Amino acid sequence: MSQINKTDLKTFFIKLVGITFAIIVIINVTYNLIFAEKLENINKLLSLNNKENIELMKNKIRSEMEKSLLKDKIINEEDKVLLYKFYLKINNEFQEVEK
Repeated sequence: MSQINKTDLKTFFIKLVGITFAIIVIINVTYNLIFAEKLENINKLLSLNNKENIELMKNKIRSEMEKSLLKDKIINEEDKVLLYKFYLKINNEFQEVEK
């Protein structure tokens, strides 16, 4: 009877190690597929003290501005209204400062 229990425990631990290893692999693959690229972009933004990264960001902003100039409308109507209201509010605050 004790010989049967030892083999059962041995197979149990082998299966436990295999399942644990499979779970670790699945978590690692999921992390790399979903989060790694996004975290890399966030790290680039946070490391703007590096001159090379600053130049990359400037070039990216310039290219996006050039793309937007080729479009007929850059801003949709809702955003135009919101920006205009924001402009009016800032303008009023500047007029209060001048007084």
